Amino acid sequence: MQGFYTLFYKEILRFWKVSFQTVAAPVLTAMLYLLIFSHVLESRVEAYPGVRYTAFLIPGLAMMSMLQNAFANTSSSLIQSKITGNIVFILLPPLSHLEFFLAYVLAAVVRGVVVGAGVLAVCAVFAIPAFKYPLWILIFAVLSAAVMAVLGLIAGIWAEKFDQLAAFQNFIIVPLTFLSGVFYSIQSLPAFWLGISHLNPVFYMIDGFRYGFFGQADVPSPWLSFSVVGGTFVLLSAFALHLLRTGYKLRH
Repeated sequence: MQGFYTLFYKEILRFWKVSFQTVAAPVLTAMLYLLIFSHVLESRVEAYPGVRYTAFLIPGLAMMSMLQNAFANTSSSLIQSKITGNIVFILLPPLSHLEFFLAYVLAAVVRGVVVGAGVLAVCAVFAIPAFKYPLWILIFAVLSAAVMAVLGLIAGIWAEKFDQLAAFQNFIIVPLTFLSGVFYSIQSLPAFWLGISHLNPVFYMIDGFRYGFFGQADVPSPWLSFSVVGGTFVLLSAFALHLLRTGYKLRH
């Protein structure tokens, strides 16, 4: 596993060397969202009984930041390596496709969790969520970041230029995250959009994560959310490992 540790360490250094951009900037963006939405809606919206809107919003912003940064880490690393040509230095060593997969995904999870923790720490100045079930918080944070890291790996393998990667992010990742209940409870939606929201796997990530804070959620049981997120991770991982095993757009 020496190859795995080396590649994992390289990926950690890659985002940590520019942490002002990869960690501090997303935290600032989340704080601005919190300031604007809490100022406008604090006295008008009660998503859950007895829960302030600002407190309700913080876990959603933390999870949204985690997901977007986990996706960005794997996808940007691969596309940069492919375009600059230094992908050959990763492909030439005797790394198995599993080591390649684990190194990229785990490094992206680390970045996502670091950003999410930063968002929670900064936003705690405005409201401190309850942290009712810490284990569920940790499970959904790590598993959800892993799902988006794998999706970023797939996008990075598929894309051949930055435009394609930007289109993937703008037309798939951003709508999935923004339309998943980050800023609202989906119970407030009309029936049609409520049904659509239940087809969005990101909704289950945010809802399960929020359950860990308040013990309340739009999904009746956190186990249902865990099953959806876990199933999504297994399916995406199987597909990504297949792409790596065949060398699709990497070795050809």
